[in-house]
Amino acid sequence: MITTKKMGTFIAIAALLSLTLAGCAKGGNQGDGSTTDGKPSISSAIYDRGSVPPSEGTVEKNRWTKWINENGPVNVTFTAIPRWESGEKYNTLFASKTAPDLIFEYDSGLRDQLYNQKQLMPIDDMIEKYSTDYKQLLEQNPLLKKLAIKSDGKMYEFGHINGLATNHVLYIREDWLKKLHLDVPKTTEDLYQVAKAFTEQDPDGNGKKDTYGYSLSFVTANITDKIFQNVGWVIEDGKLIHDWDRQKAATIFKKRLYDEGLVDKDFLADKNGEKARQDFINGKLGMFGMNNGADAPGLQLLEALRKNDPNAVIRAIPLPKSEFGQFSPAVQNPIQMTAAVNARAKNPEAVMKYVDFLVKKDTQKTLRYGIEGEHWKEAGGGCPAVIDKEKNDKELSYNIDYQMLTNKTDFGKCGTFASTLDPSKPLEKEFLGIIDQAKEAYLDPSRPLASIASDEHMPSPPQNIQLIQSNAGQPMGDIINKVVVSGSSYSVDQAMKDIKSVWDKAGGQQVDEWYAKWYDENKDKAFLTPDMYKIEINQ
Repeated sequence: MITTKKMGTFIAIAALLSLTLAGCAKGGNQGDGSTTDGKPSISSAIYDRGSVPPSEGTVEKNRWTKWINENGPVNVTFTAIPRWESGEKYNTLFASKTAPDLIFEYDSGLRDQLYNQKQLMPIDDMIEKYSTDYKQLLEQNPLLKKLAIKSDGKMYEFGHINGLATNHVLYIREDWLKKLHLDVPKTTEDLYQVAKAFTEQDPDGNGKKDTYGYSLSFVTANITDKIFQNVGWVIEDGKLIHDWDRQKAATIFKKRLYDEGLVDKDFLADKNGEKARQDFINGKLGMFGMNNGADAPGLQLLEALRKNDPNAVIRAIPLPKSEFGQFSPAVQNPIQMTAAVNARAKNPEAVMKYVDFLVKKDTQKTLRYGIEGEHWKEAGGGCPAVIDKEKNDKELSYNIDYQMLTNKTDFGKCGTFASTLDPSKPLEKEFLGIIDQAKEAYLDPSRPLASIASDEHMPSPPQNIQLIQSNAGQPMGDIINKVVVSGSSYSVDQAMKDIKSVWDKAGGQQVDEWYAKWYDENKDKAFLTPDMYKIEINQ
C-alpha cells in the first residue's frame, strides 16, 4: 500500500521527471553540439548597435533570434559584436578560442586579417558537400565565387548581391541657397563660397552668427577627400601610383575652411559625426554628409529637421569638381562579402545548413518585412505594405544585421527602400525625390568612385605590408589633423614633408611597390570601379 507520505514523494518525483523531459523536448543541449529536438547547435556573430528596444530583449535574444531557431535547421547561439569596435572584440574572442562558428563582419580588412592568421576555414568543400541554396546562388552569380577566393586559391567568404545603390550622400540646405541667392556648388571654389555665405550671412535669419557652412567630421570629411580624389593610390598612364598631390590639395582646402571659421572648431572630437548630425537637424549646419543618406536614415534626418523647421528643404547634390576631376562618394558595394567560418567550427555541415536557410527567399522575406498579417500585407504593385509603421519601427528596425546574406536583388523593386514609401504622404513623396537626386548624382559612371575599387574589393596584402600601413597610418593621420587646426604655425608644405618622412621611414616604398605590382598583374581580372557600373542599379 502506498501511504499518503509516499504518494506525495512519488508525485514530486513524477513532476520533476516531467519538467526534465519537457526541458529536453524543447531542445536541451546534449553536450556534443546537438540537441534533443534533433537539431545541431552552432554559434553565430551578430552586430550589437545598441538599437534593440528593451521591450524586445537583447540582440542575442529577441523575437527574431527566436524565429530563426524555431524555423531554421539548427539551434543558433548568438554572440554580440559591438558594431564599431568589432576588431577588438574578435581579437579577444579568437585569442580566448571562444569566437563563434560563423563570423559576420562588413570590414574586409578584418576578414583579411583573420585569413592571414589562419583563423578561417575554407568553404569550398562545405558548399560542395552540404549546400543546395548557396550553391545555386554561386551558379547564378559567378562573381560571388570569384570574390570569395583568397590568395591560396580557395573560397573563404560568403556574400550577397546588393545591386548598385547609393551610400554616402552630401546634403545641402536648398532653402538657404535660395534665401542667399546662391546656386548649388559645382566646383570646389563654389563649395568654399557657399560654405562662407552659410556661415557669415545669417541663413537662418535669427540675427546671430551661429551657423556653420560645412563639416569636417566623419562622413563629411570622407566625402571631402573624395572630392579631391584623395584616396592614396590612383591610376596614371596605366600604372597604379601613390599620389601626394591630391592629399595636399584636400588638406589645403580643409585648412582654409577651418582657418576662416567655416566649420566647427571642435570637429576632431566629433568622431562619429553625431554632433554634426544634430547641428544639421537643429538648423546650425548648411552641408552634411551621411551614411545611407538615400535610405531610411536619410528619411529620419528629414523628419527630424522638419520638426525643428517646417520650412527647411534639403537636396542631395553631386560632389563639386576639383582640379583632379569630378567623382562620387562611397556607394553601396553591389556585391558584398559579409561572412566567414571559424577554422575551429566543429560542425561545418550545420554551419552550411544555416547559411542555406538564411539565403532562402522565404527567410529573407520574413527577416526583411516581418510576419505576414502582423507586420505587412499584400498591396497594389505586388510589394508588401506596412500595416503599422510604429509597430514595425519597434519590432523590425533593429534586425538588419540578421540579413547580412540577404540578396536585395531577389526582391526586384520591392527590395528598395523607395518601395516602402507612400507617395500620398507629402514627406515621403518629398524623400522619393531626394532618392532620385542621389541616384542621378552618384550612380553615373561619368562621375565615378574616386578609388580604383570599392574598399571591400581591394586586395589583401601580406602581413608585412599591412604592418607598414598600420604603423604609418596613425602618425600620418595625426599630422593631417594637426596642420588643419594649427593656423600659420604649421604649413601644409611642412606637413607634407613630415608625412612623406613617416611613410618612407615605415617602409612605405615596399607598400607602393606591392600595390603597383598587384595592379599590373590583376587589372584585367580584379573587380574594379568600372565593373561596378555594369551591375544593375537597385534603388
